Amino acid sequence: MKDWTLSKKLLAVLLSSVAFTILFSFFFIHFLYSKLYLDSMEESIVYQGKRTASHYHYGELSDEIIEKIQWYNIVSEYEIIVVDQLDDLSTYFPYKIDYKNLIDKKDYPSLEKGSYVLKRGYVEELGREVLGAIFPIKGNDGLIGFIYIYVPLADIQDVFRESIPILIAVGCLFFFILFLVVNRAWQSIFKPLQDLQHLSGEISKGNYSKRMHTVRSDEIGQLAQAFNSMSQSLAQQEEQKREFTSNIVHELRTPLTYISGYVHVLQDKIYSSPEEAEQYLSTIEKETARLNKLINDLAELNHLQAGMYTIERQPIAIAQLLLDTLDLFHFRLTEKHADVQLELEEDLIMEGDPQRIQQVFYNTIDNAVKYSDVHGALHIQLTRMDGYALYSLTNSGMTIPEKDIGRIGERFFRTDKARNRKTGGTGLGLSIVQEIVRMHDGSFKITSDETTGTTVEIELPCLTIQGKDDSCD
Repeated sequence: MKDWTLSKKLLAVLLSSVAFTILFSFFFIHFLYSKLYLDSMEESIVYQGKRTASHYHYGELSDEIIEKIQWYNIVSEYEIIVVDQLDDLSTYFPYKIDYKNLIDKKDYPSLEKGSYVLKRGYVEELGREVLGAIFPIKGNDGLIGFIYIYVPLADIQDVFRESIPILIAVGCLFFFILFLVVNRAWQSIFKPLQDLQHLSGEISKGNYSKRMHTVRSDEIGQLAQAFNSMSQSLAQQEEQKREFTSNIVHELRTPLTYISGYVHVLQDKIYSSPEEAEQYLSTIEKETARLNKLINDLAELNHLQAGMYTIERQPIAIAQLLLDTLDLFHFRLTEKHADVQLELEEDLIMEGDPQRIQQVFYNTIDNAVKYSDVHGALHIQLTRMDGYALYSLTNSGMTIPEKDIGRIGERFFRTDKARNRKTGGTGLGLSIVQEIVRMHDGSFKITSDETTGTTVEIELPCLTIQGKDDSCD
């Protein structure tokens, strides 16, 4: 049964339910027959027997009593036999009950004590079951007579003659309604599942454009929405994978082309002076360093996104760390004649990994310097706000189109579509920044317009000391 499909299992459950219902109805009818009809007949016989026996007074059988018994036999469904000796009953009732004599030896002790004896069984001559009871009559000197009152029992179909057609009609109506409900549920459940199975096969073949169209809001509708979300996500991932492959090929092909070309020139000694050969070697060294940086950044980003890197948290004087990082760009800032404006709150303390937080500062400042104009301005702020340290960096220069803002942080995504080698970079810097900020429970935001320039805003939670105020409050 474990290999059955869901539809077969539900069908088996349905058929089992129908069979159980029919079986239950059968036993319930027999229960009613036994408890209602038979018990009521037994109570009636006992009542009539005791009432008849009460007419005897010390064994006197008057003509009046005989007439009453004869009249009662005519007008009622019961048969009453009165005898002086127990053995005489076989004369008036010459039938066997369940192929046994009416009187059994084990009945004598009960009758002698004055207790009545019930008799029920099939009588072949009458063609039906008979229910009766023998009542002893006691006189001054012991038993002086016996009353046997009995009635042929109606068959179960006779008892429920009027009820059975109603039960059959109600049963047929019930099963018809059940069929309609199950058929509707069958279409409602299995048709979408079959569609889902078909679409899953299409997705397994790489066709991610298929969607399930539904307006339902139940579990099936939620499943369809989840499937559509999965299809869309897979389509996006496939597109990103193709773009990633294209990007990585492009990023690797350019430096490898330079290296291969200059190595060929040096091997064949196609240069005019030692200075020219040195220049070729310098270019090879730069391109090799660029390849190493690309591979290192990519490996680092994969480690961060896969959660393979553990943050070593410790208190950080974040303003001093920012100033130390800014010193690394002294030469490049001087070269561009950049106007650096600082607004720092030097007493801010946060808990995090100093190396990673410095990497956040380095990558954002590196991008700002790289894309700023000569004689441009860099505005760096570090302020406190609601338990967070707000790091803001604004540069004047190349702005980011609005349609590209949402893609900032994607692997290899750069706004300079031509991948100008003068600006350099791998397109992984801000992706690494976003992952580090996420691991520190912070937030990353970037805006850009021609009036104010491009602004990066990063919020990082400050250090909380137990029993004291937050260090950013």
